[in-house]
Amino acid sequence: MTKKILNQNAKYAQELIDIIEPDFLFSSRPLDRFKTSVANNNINQGKSDQLKNLKVKINSIEDCKIKNNSKNLVMGDGDINSSIMLIGETPGELEDSSGYSFQGEIGFLLKKMLSAINIKIEKIYSTYSINFRPPEDRKPTAQEIKRYSIFLKEHILIINPKILILMGSTAMEAVTGLNGKISAERGKWNEIILGNNTIPLMITFSPSYLIRFPENKKYSWEDLKKIRQKIQDLNIKI
Repeated sequence: MTKKILNQNAKYAQELIDIIEPDFLFSSRPLDRFKTSVANNNINQGKSDQLKNLKVKINSIEDCKIKNNSKNLVMGDGDINSSIMLIGETPGELEDSSGYSFQGEIGFLLKKMLSAINIKIEKIYSTYSINFRPPEDRKPTAQEIKRYSIFLKEHILIINPKILILMGSTAMEAVTGLNGKISAERGKWNEIILGNNTIPLMITFSPSYLIRFPENKKYSWEDLKKIRQKIQDLNIKI
């Protein structure tokens, strides 16, 4: 691994760069692949209708402590036709109260992180691994993550993104099945196969984690730069 200084060209606002702390280590690691098969029914149905039907399915879950603890199901926000899908861990108190994703200080930091690579948050689609707020904001159990991952993978199929961004260990486990330390998995490109689609994904820290441990923002900046490069490589307009 070699230390590399960020080339701060004009397209990055200095204020945003300072927030992310662009002093980082680069790591070149091989592309891994996670293979999962999920049937996509109603493929010709409009995305909006499919999302409404999925929301009904999620709301039909019974005997779930997470659901029973929550006020609202937080489905997702942003552009449902976006090529970028961002998956967080679980809603917090503000998200649960409002029904919208990434609110308050967490949302503010996420917006700045995305703005630092010239992406407006409303131009992507954001959701959560589990759509309800856990009791006392605890981490979901492996069983809970697995139960909701079925709905999450259907959610991904509906949105049909070209890039997935997984923020936090719960998102990592829900999509890839990995349950180790996120620090060992973040910062490298992987792939997931859903239906007939192969989707590149990046695992990175969640904004809530970065608020608690700001010294790790430099690694998130590394991940963000790789996401920006992938967007350019795939010629994605966003």
